[in-house]
Amino acid sequence: MKILVLGSGAREHAIVLALVSENAGHTVVAAPGNAGIARDVETIALNASDPALVTEYATGNGFDLVVIGPEAPLVAGVADALRAAGVAVFGPDRAAAELEGSKTFAKRVMDAAAVPTGRAVRAETLADARSALDEYGAPYVVKADGLAAGKGVLVTADRGAALDHAEHWLGHGAVLVEEFLDGQEVSLFLLSDGTTVSPLSPAQDYKRLLDGDAGPNTGGMGAYSPLPWLADRFGSEDAFVDEVVETIAQPVITQLAAEGTPFVGLLYAGLILTSTREHDADNGIRVIEFNARFGDPETQVVLPRLVTPLSELLFAAATGALAGRPRPVFSEQAAVTVVLASENYPDAPVTGRELLGLTAAEAVEGVHLAHAATAEQDARLIATGGRVLNVVAVGDDFAAARTRAYEALDAITLEGGQYRTDIAARVAGGR
Repeated sequence: MKILVLGSGAREHAIVLALVSENAGHTVVAAPGNAGIARDVETIALNASDPALVTEYATGNGFDLVVIGPEAPLVAGVADALRAAGVAVFGPDRAAAELEGSKTFAKRVMDAAAVPTGRAVRAETLADARSALDEYGAPYVVKADGLAAGKGVLVTADRGAALDHAEHWLGHGAVLVEEFLDGQEVSLFLLSDGTTVSPLSPAQDYKRLLDGDAGPNTGGMGAYSPLPWLADRFGSEDAFVDEVVETIAQPVITQLAAEGTPFVGLLYAGLILTSTREHDADNGIRVIEFNARFGDPETQVVLPRLVTPLSELLFAAATGALAGRPRPVFSEQAAVTVVLASENYPDAPVTGRELLGLTAAEAVEGVHLAHAATAEQDARLIATGGRVLNVVAVGDDFAAARTRAYEALDAITLEGGQYRTDIAARVAGGR
């Protein structure tokens, strides 16, 4: 197939690497890509959020499939324009992408589909937010209603900080104040062709900047997959996935189809496992949020374990052909990714600094790099954003994968660079 991947981050690099690794003769092009992606496939300077430009390029160059990576093109309606032109596209139309673009929309759909989630109040003024914070009490949860690049959520015991966060995001639109749900978080990706749902393997990511889940929220500082501890509560990881499909994913997809906005693409379910009660029929699984695309950095640990060809899955979803297909198959290997970030991320990252030691890092057994924000400048590789790259490692167990990831990180030099040292530490220790 001839496949166009839209986006410029580590998630898109992970998708590109998975497609190339099939050795199926695909022609893969990324737009706009980054320096790391450009080392693996052709890249083209193209505004991925411009529906007309993307459609003209895709149709003019005979692409069989377009894969939309980030959220901005989805909310801009790029998928709508491509479908109208007859191009197979993996990514929902603008209306269905509101699952991510508007948390209010997502809450309404969940309510209509009887999907378990936390209580929430939509606040359009600071007075509304103040009242909702007092209603739910601490810890306080405040979320920007629209897209916020992973920085719109604050969970804090400090009421003043919660009000400041609400006031900031009220300048961009409404906010949601939600009840706090305590428990383990799980990310699960689910492919949808508008009717049928096909799940991938669960992962867990680390949103806080610092070790021990301290510091500000980020777009994600690391992740691991699979989640062996799910067996303690559900009997097996598969049993957990089955329950999510039955009680969350399929009802949401069915509801959207019934509303005339079928969801075709990747449904990201951000879940929390709350304390169970005997009468709790859904086993305490609650939805924190939905995204309308692959998550970052979870994609970087889920796709390296995927045995089923990714291209087949994406094309089946894009063309309404998931029904009757067997569920995707994954290896038993463990995968760990650690994010290297620029100095002062996530506030005002220092960019333009040189990256060194990548060849040595990639020479570590079981390791590859997924570039997030890199560029070539005067024959040097430089950091161009906050999250710069992902060190991804696979191994027979988490201890091996984790050791490899940090060995590779030790080989990389970035002035002021920062990363967490506790990614997957608990699961590697059998906890």
